[in-house]
Amino acid sequence: MGTSFEEMWADLGGVGRLTSTGGYFRQPFTDAERECAAWFRAEASTRGLRLEQDGYGNAVAWWGTAHEAVLTGSHLDSVLDGGAFDGPLGIVSAFAAVDLLRERGFEPTRRIGIASFVEEEGSRFGIACLGSSLAVGDLSVVRAKSLKDRSGVSLGDVWGNAGLDPTSGSSLLDGVDCFVELHVEQGRYLVERDESIAVASQIWPHGRYRFDFEGEANHAGATRMEDRHDPMLTYAVTALAASQQARLTHERATFGRLAVEPNGTNAIPSRVTAWLDARGASDTSLSDLVESIVVRAQERADADGTTVSMTPESVSRAVAFSGDLAARLAAPHGWPIIPTQAGHDAGILATAGIATAMLFVRNPTGVSHSPAEHADMNDCHAGVVALADTLQELAR
Repeated sequence: MGTSFEEMWADLGGVGRLTSTGGYFRQPFTDAERECAAWFRAEASTRGLRLEQDGYGNAVAWWGTAHEAVLTGSHLDSVLDGGAFDGPLGIVSAFAAVDLLRERGFEPTRRIGIASFVEEEGSRFGIACLGSSLAVGDLSVVRAKSLKDRSGVSLGDVWGNAGLDPTSGSSLLDGVDCFVELHVEQGRYLVERDESIAVASQIWPHGRYRFDFEGEANHAGATRMEDRHDPMLTYAVTALAASQQARLTHERATFGRLAVEPNGTNAIPSRVTAWLDARGASDTSLSDLVESIVVRAQERADADGTTVSMTPESVSRAVAFSGDLAARLAAPHGWPIIPTQAGHDAGILATAGIATAMLFVRNPTGVSHSPAEHADMNDCHAGVVALADTLQELAR
């Protein structure tokens, strides 16, 4: 037997925690995230599970030896100042679910794997679900190796320093024809309806887009307002336009990251680079939303005497999970089936043709990517039981 859910949760609780806010920063291939990876290996070893790692840093702990396999799990990395539950809840719950199945005396006829995918958040190298995308072949090794973090360190160098060989590829998904990811809900559907568990129906399409605003640096005091070519003003109007357009269509548009040059208090900037996160109800509506923001940005740039260009850095199409699988899992328990606006490794595996489902655990705050993200322990235990029941259904 392994350690209990509470013990596992306590073991992870202090790793990568920021003393200033109580949030977490577990950036891929840094000390905090590697400590989490070591914890994963230890929990697998404690249970006698066979550990397999690919050349990208993804890992799976296997129970059983059959070729056909059911996979569960999530990720251990986080956004800057993120919450404790996004990602780790799915992995801790998976280990606890295997313990519960063993207590029940269940003997799987298909392998059950617990996966830990690297760089799901895209917090270091800018591409969300990077590890799972590499595992399914949706992202080339050549492109991945050239990715750089904000300090200019390439992913290729990071892999080399970690002793990983990305050219060896990945065999982690061999025999896997079903994946179930448990995740804390990133929203308020369950808390508003007083439910503990839900099943996902789809993932909204979403993308990350870089806007480059170019202007003319000048003195903040000596330059008349009418003589300025200020890219910060162009950016500001673009950000307001993004909010307005998303509200009109009931979708999502967020400028959450900004770089300013020369970044002086008493200087008009010469360049502003801003990253837009946009999400729509369909592929077409997402494209329309982004295009409307670009149009507004260009109109303002013309008025300001600045320039603007937009570069898509990462775009994921809409993902519809298996309706038959969702209904099969939800019906016996009366679990609601709901969409999610957040991206997940489950979406990558579903797009690759693997039958995929997601279970959500209630989040009483409705907040995610923040220290306020939460799940009550009773709901966490309900999630473990839900995942164990699901794996038992799929692996017998």
